[in-house]
This record gives sequence, C-alpha cells and structure tokens, in this order.
Amino acid sequence: MGPSSACALSSLAGRVGRRGGNGGAVVYRGSGIGSAKCLCSGISSDERPKRPLTAYFRFLKENFPGFRQKNPEMSSVDLMRKIAGAWKVLPVSQKHVYVEATKTDWKRYEKQLATYKAQLTPAQAEALREEKRRQQARKRLSKTRKELALLGKPKRPRNAFNVFVAEHFKESEGITPVGKLKQLFDAWQKLSDSQKQPYKQLAEDDKVRYENEMTLWETKMLELGRDDLIRSKKQKPKKKTVETVKQAETAKASSREDKAQLQLEKSEE
Repeated sequence: MGPSSACALSSLAGRVGRRGGNGGAVVYRGSGIGSAKCLCSGISSDERPKRPLTAYFRFLKENFPGFRQKNPEMSSVDLMRKIAGAWKVLPVSQKHVYVEATKTDWKRYEKQLATYKAQLTPAQAEALREEKRRQQARKRLSKTRKELALLGKPKRPRNAFNVFVAEHFKESEGITPVGKLKQLFDAWQKLSDSQKQPYKQLAEDDKVRYENEMTLWETKMLELGRDDLIRSKKQKPKKKTVETVKQAETAKASSREDKAQLQLEKSEE
C-alpha cells in the first residue's frame, strides 16, 4: 500500500473515530487541553504561550467538577447550561475575582509572547503564521459544515469502497479504526470485478439519490435567498440525452473522416 493510500486511510479513520464525539468531556478554550501538536521548522506551536482563559471559562473550569458531582445524572449540555446560569446570577463582587485574575494573566501572557516571538527565526515565524492560517481555515470549514448540517444539506454520495467499508466495518479485524480500514482496503483489493459490482451499483444508486435530494434542497435554498449555497453550472453533472450522444458520435465520425482525408492527401503528394 503506497503513501497516498495510507494517508487516505488515516483521513477516513479520523472521520470514523470522530463519530462517537468526545464522550461528554469538556474542552476548555485556551487551556491547551485536547490541542494537537504541530511541528513547524523545528519549533512546536505548543511552545507558544497559551492565551489566558476568560473570566467565565475560569469560573467554568473551577466549578465544573463540583457541579458534575452534585448532578451526576445530568448531560454535559444541560450541565453547561446550569453553570452558565450560575455565572449570570453571580454577584459582581465575586465575578471581579475572576476578571482580575484574567487581567493579571494577560499581562504575563503578553510578556511571554514577546519573548517567544523574539527567539523565532524568520522561517520559524512564517511557518507558525502558516499553521495559524491553516487552523483558521479549519475553523471556517467546521463552521460552514455545521451551518450546512443545520440547513439539511444532503450527504455526498459514497463510492463503491465506502459502501463496502460501511457494510463490513464492525465485523472487520483490527483493534484501531486505521487497522480495520487497512484490513478492509486489502480485502477490497482482492475482490474480483464481479464481486465489486454490487457495491458499484449501490454507489451509482447513491449518486442518483444525491442528485435528486440536492435538486430539492437547492430549490429550497433559492426560496430562502441563499443563492451562495447553490452549485455553479460547472459543478452540476450534465445529463447526457440521446441527442447529445448522437452529436458526439457524429463529431467523432467526422473527425475520423477528416484525419483519413488528410492522410490520403499526404500520401498522394
């Protein structure tokens, strides 16, 4: 299996692994919890000083364990709402403690950030800027996907291999998602064309489903004034009618005749 296949499997495994969510865990913004390491030109973005928590997130981080202990049956979403409600009614004098702690941390952060930037080479600084641009692009993509999900955009069609994976993933050998996908990839490669045909047919059916659902969805988006979500003409697959097929065949035949005539003229010369 080549590098490109391994990358594709890793990407697909990541999507499979994310289906279960984070198991109700709370990730605090700016705390570095759950952040991914990225090495850029010999320096890690994790070495960059972490932005201080806001006053509210300080309150959340400090009080979440206590709220969880008192409300073990409550879901994480409801628990977060309960804590947000407690923050709203918290007296100003008590909120002031968290606000002042954030201000102090910001002063420390600015000094540490200045020191951190001063030690970077131009190449390292550019690499980290590029990493920041990628992170922002991922955030924008995530936001767009959430919006499209809320608007009910149809899921893209699956290819034959995706259909095969969906059908056999649970029963496949392998401990990790990547291991399972590798085993399925190898099994798929060993299938004959006749064995792959049912999956190819299901994939074709899924394309038809997708196009029909997209047509209805785009009509709804136009009614909502969301022209920006409509596919361009280049993206929409062109339906081959009998007339267009005949025109294509005529053009090919004409081209062959022209080539034959040209060769005849050259031979006569």
